[in-house]
Parts: sequence; structure tokens; C-alpha cells
Amino acid sequence: MSESATSSPAPTSAAGSAAVTGKQPNKIVVRFKSIGNAPILKKSVYKISSTQRFQALIMFLRKELGYKVSEPLFVYVNSAFSPAPDETVYNLVRCFGLDSQLTINYATTPAWG
Repeated sequence: MSESATSSPAPTSAAGSAAVTGKQPNKIVVRFKSIGNAPILKKSVYKISSTQRFQALIMFLRKELGYKVSEPLFVYVNSAFSPAPDETVYNLVRCFGLDSQLTINYATTPAWG
């Protein structure tokens, strides 16, 4: 027995529609929020390819902030944890995203475990 297409609500976001169709969205909305004395970005919302690794997101953030690799930068998802650099952005938003967006907090000193 199959479910009727009218029994489920229509998806309202790219990630929501991807869950229904089984396809991965092309772009993910990422919100950057500074913590403590970290500089605030002029633009805090970006779209990034869903196939990118978390490491690419960190490198992008460093470039936007003008930080060198030798300068400390701590990056967290949802004010809670720092994922592995090889984790895909799609997996992070699928598991930890809110409203189909990924919130990235960044600091110059360790903030959370």
C-alpha cells in the first residue's frame, strides 16, 4: 500500500524538498556568528555548495576574516561542537541544521568542548 501524495505537506525549503525527493540540495545557507572578541563579518549569511567539506567552510571563513593559518580560529556548529574537517556540509545541515540552515559560531579562543 502506498501513501497518497496529498497526505504529506509540501516542502517549504531546499533541504525539506531534498528529503522528500531523496536528492541532495545544491546549496546550503550558512549563518556565521562571532563569539567573544572575534571580529564580526560584514555579511553573515552565505550559500555554500552542499558537497563541500567543513574544512572548505573554515578556509572560507579565514579568508573573509583575513586570518592566516597560524592565527587561532575555533569553529563550532550550533554553539555546541566542532565537527571533523572532512564532514560534508550537507550531512551537517541534515543532522544539525535549523530551518534548513547551518549556524556556524567562530571565536579566537576556545568557547565550547
